[in-house]
Amino acid sequence: MTDFWSSWLAFALLAGPLLLIVVGMVFSLYIDRRHLADILAALKNSRYIVFWAAGLSSQGRLGRLMLIAKICGMVLCPKSGIRAGELDPDDIRNFPVHLKRLLIAKTTLMVITLVWGVLAYALLKLK
Repeated sequence: MTDFWSSWLAFALLAGPLLLIVVGMVFSLYIDRRHLADILAALKNSRYIVFWAAGLSSQGRLGRLMLIAKICGMVLCPKSGIRAGELDPDDIRNFPVHLKRLLIAKTTLMVITLVWGVLAYALLKLK
């Protein structure tokens, strides 16, 4: 078993989540730079998004990355936001498909990174 931990496969297992974190950050920066204005325009009647956009957009790059993460959560799981009156059902229903695909890709990448990181941590602890 000690041969495995000195191999390139073990290095890839442990370095993979770090690489995915960097890829996720770059992808979030891409969404921020190219699509955030369109996303905010599509959600202009949702008070939750408008409220957080006003505060986080002026906080620099990190604030906009946090805003993208909030939007991912609210657009992909909108039921509680709609029930609370924070999201407009028409905004969610008419949200552009190509933007929703980007948010799904971002969320999927985030989940894969989390699962891979937990798995790598567990295997490292079992070593």
